[in-house]
Amino acid sequence: MPSPAAVILFDGACNLCNGFVQFVINRDPAGRFHFTSLQSEAGRELLAQHGLPPVAEPETVILIENQQVYTHSTAALRIVRQLSGLWPWLYAAIVVPRPLRDWAYRFVARHRYQWFGHRDACMLPTPALRQRFL
Repeated sequence: MPSPAAVILFDGACNLCNGFVQFVINRDPAGRFHFTSLQSEAGRELLAQHGLPPVAEPETVILIENQQVYTHSTAALRIVRQLSGLWPWLYAAIVVPRPLRDWAYRFVARHRYQWFGHRDACMLPTPALRQRFL
């Protein structure tokens, strides 16, 4: 199977992250994005291919797009830029200096389990969505 042009790696145990994946799926009718959890074998392989260490405690969504790796707020903004509806307008926040954007991103990431909860296991895609997961 050829490598998809855009893969989102996410914390499969995080309710907020799983909600974000569902959000993207519902606004990506062309199926441009593919997904894998950071805890999965495919996720670990992608990290290794791009010279990134395995992640014991994920703190960011990672976007691998055309062999480029994006993390934190930059990854989130590059993702929403390609969704249907008005979501691409959020990409305007890219003009905010990255340290400030990433500070806000990390603040939410640090509290996500407390605010949104977490699962003991990664989500399983429905049969209709299985081809979008690595």
